[in-house]
Amino acid sequence: MPKKISYLLALVLSIISCQKGDKEHDSFEITSNRIGHLTNKVRLHQLDSVFANDSIVRKTASNELLSATNEIEIYEKGGKKLLILEARSATDSSSTIENIEVIDHRYKTPSGLTPDGTFKDIKEHYTISKINNTLSAAVIFVDSIQAYITIDKKELPVALRTDTDIKIEATQIPDTAKIKHFLISWDED
Repeated sequence: MPKKISYLLALVLSIISCQKGDKEHDSFEITSNRIGHLTNKVRLHQLDSVFANDSIVRKTASNELLSATNEIEIYEKGGKKLLILEARSATDSSSTIENIEVIDHRYKTPSGLTPDGTFKDIKEHYTISKINNTLSAAVIFVDSIQAYITIDKKELPVALRTDTDIKIEATQIPDTAKIKHFLISWDED
């Protein structure tokens, strides 16, 4: 009988530890409509409960000429920046989040793409919808996760760095080119 109780106790502890691992994993997973515990349905007034263990900093416009800002920074209690959120409307507490800049490298997609990744990580696991050529970056769109990822033009061949009219092809971007910004853009439902 004591052997059965020991076996049952070990099984319960094993299940609990697996569930804790899944919860930890979920708190940093990026999918098309979720980043950790934040979903595309969360309203601004719900952020305090979603990030109950973190610090929320709402940016305020200091210049009278500027309208209310809609940028919200999320920090761990220890001070490490995790995310920058942009609300659809800064003045409406029932507004949802429109854009998210993923800062912390622990946030990752199921295939392992993180803000610390390279172009190789993108092209090996995702279909690139398009690439825009801007003044200082190549902007790579990945529709399957509603992401747009920038790569600094300093990472590109010299011929692509100065002309914004040149069409940048995926084959022209080096595998080792580092991600500069990893952003998610959620459509309004």
